[in-house]
Order: sequence, then structure tokens, then C-alpha cells
Amino acid sequence: MRSARADVIGPRALNRALLARQLLLERRATAVEAALEHLVGLQAQAPDAPYVALWSRLAGFRTDELAGALLDRRAVRAPLMRATIHLVTARDARGIRTVVQPVLDRSFAGSPFPRQLDGVDLAELTAAARTLLAEAPRTRVELSGLLSERWPEHDAASLAYAITYRVPLVQIPPRGVWRQGGLATWAATEDWVPGPASATSTAEVILRYLGAFGPASVKDVQAWSGLTRLREVADGLGDRVRRFRDEGGTELLDLPDAPRPDPDVPAAPRFLPEYDNVLLSHADRTRINPGGHPIPLPPGNGAALGTVLIDGALRGTWSLDESEGAAALTILPYAPLTPAESEAVTVEGARLLGFVAPDAAAHDVRIV
Repeated sequence: MRSARADVIGPRALNRALLARQLLLERRATAVEAALEHLVGLQAQAPDAPYVALWSRLAGFRTDELAGALLDRRAVRAPLMRATIHLVTARDARGIRTVVQPVLDRSFAGSPFPRQLDGVDLAELTAAARTLLAEAPRTRVELSGLLSERWPEHDAASLAYAITYRVPLVQIPPRGVWRQGGLATWAATEDWVPGPASATSTAEVILRYLGAFGPASVKDVQAWSGLTRLREVADGLGDRVRRFRDEGGTELLDLPDAPRPDPDVPAAPRFLPEYDNVLLSHADRTRINPGGHPIPLPPGNGAALGTVLIDGALRGTWSLDESEGAAALTILPYAPLTPAESEAVTVEGARLLGFVAPDAAAHDVRIV
């Protein structure tokens, strides 16, 4: 049953709660795996982006901590929420994939690939691909060529893309290892991280989302996950959630004991990478992006472009240029900064340069 009355929580309080949950209000001294599970993964289409995301959130974070987790198969990059690549722990990869599989099914159905596969028995295709992937990890081009030997009358790329949606897969290293790049090479999740899948329900995923992004509405959960029709599940959470309302009257759910800091608590500048989840994981993003600025989603390996939070809000972008042994960080605020803001952003920018370009002979931070 939904309460007839609920506490009202304003946009600045929502902002500070989100920053606290996302470890952006104060860096936390914690292990990479613990952070990934708390955050329910990090957006990872740009392979190097999660390194900047974790640097902004964890005290003393080093690139080898995440690289080691990927190489040791304690963390993986896999298509999950919104059918996009996320970095999660091995423990989460299989359980969460089970919950969000309807999202990948819907994405596949809405893509052009099914039209190219008319007459193909998808169960037979899936079984054939699983056999090939059990033999060795494959790039999509390799998988296309092998599958087209059996289905030569059909589009080879569509055969391989169908498997990306239908079979739980991970992208294996060296892709995802700091500054190594490499072709996207796929392995079946159950082959790469064997063992029983964690028993994860949709309700549990919602509760974990609230722990990382709440307070939030049902539409917010749907925007983050790609799942639909979650109202009934949310209504069944009972006393596992506390209910609020925003100033517009929308119901917000939250964990009863989750941190909700004072709205006036200071928030230091933070540099976010490409595709950072804090900017993309709500239907109503005004708590973090009150100006409604477009979220830049550039191609590339990541850790070269991103956004800047000032006083907890999206207030500009940054870009990295490395040439002739020097590294320059250019910051473009959406509006002029105060002298105090400029100083704080410059100091944090210098720290970012020390992380992404530690071997550069010279560092320069420019606010344009």
C-alpha cells in the first residue's frame, strides 16, 4: 500500500543524496569490487572511462587496481542495463543479466537484425554460437565468418549481432585494461566466470539502484535499467522502502537508512568521464543537470573527454590533450566561474592530470 502522505524532498537535497550514494560527495577508501557492487556497475562503452569514474570516487585509486580485477576475472565488461556495456563484478554479471534480459530481447527485436535473419532458427543459431565461443573467445567479425559458413544465405553481421543480444557475453581483456585498447573480443559469461549465477530478482535490483541513485521514482529506475512496467514490483517492496515526494508531487522511493545529507553540505568539484552513470540514470535529471545541458557522448577509448561538477551540478566539460610530452586539461564552463570556483576546479584538474598523464613532462590546466 502506498502512503497517502510522504515527506517532500527538494532538488538540492536530492542532489546531495545522489552525490553521497555515488561517492562523489566524499571519496571513499574502499576496494574496487566493493565500489562496483555498491554502484551497481559503471557505464563502460568507452573502455578507459571507468578509471576516471573510480578515481573521482575512491581515495588513492590506482589504475592497476581495476586492471588487475579485469585480468583476474573478478570484474567484467558486459551488455547489461539499457543493453549497453557496463563494468560490473563477476558476481553481478550473471545475476543482473538474468534480470535485464528482457531489455536485450526488446532491443534485438527493435533492431534491423531480425529482418536479415528471416528463416533462421534462432535457437539453433544460439546453440551453434555457444559451441564456437566455448572453443575460444571471438571477435564479432570472427563469429560472423564462422556462422555464415552454416547460414551463407543470410547477412553475416546480423548472425553475430543476434548472439550479442541472446547470449550473456563479456568483452575480455586486454580491452578495458588501462590504455591498452584492443578489439572487442567476446566470451560467453559462463565460460569466462564459471560458477552458479547469483539469485537476483527484479526487486533486489531496484533496491540496489536506490542505494546508488535514490531517492528515485519508478520512471527513474526504468530509465536506468531499460526495464518497463516496474510499478507493481515497486508497490510490492512494502517497508523495505521509504516513500518521499519531490516538489512536483512525484513519488520517490528510497532505502529507509540510506544517507540523505543536509542540502547545504559543501560539494567539491568532480571530474566525470564519458558516459558517467550519475548523469544518465534518471528520467528526471534536474537534480544533477538543472540547466538541462546535453550530455556529451563522444566515441573513443575514454579518459580524454568528460564533464565537470561544480557545487554538485553539471557546469561544464573538460578535454585532455597530450602532445610532445606535455599534457593539457582544458575546461569549458557553461557560465563564468567565481574566483573560488576557478581555484578549486584548477586544483582538482591538476590532480586529474596527475592521474591520467603521470609521465608527462609538463601539466597545464586551462579554464576557457
